[in-house]
Amino acid sequence: MTSAPPPPPLSEPDPSTFTCSTSQVGPCSGCHRHTHKYGHGGLPLCHWCMATAQANWGNTVRFTGTRTPAV
Repeated sequence: MTSAPPPPPLSEPDPSTFTCSTSQVGPCSGCHRHTHKYGHGGLPLCHWCMATAQANWGNTVRFTGTRTPAV
């Protein structure tokens, strides 16, 4: 069994920031690394914090937005 490589230093941004505008970049709610947080497709967790959350809670864990009403 191989383990995943450790995440890079917190000074390096999440790869999701390379595909979004700088106005949609914000801090990860877990480690405060720059991540695609705001706007369509954004999450409050970076790639590595989301992987940890999924490992702890299962692969069905998802982010639910608080700005749109649930239907």
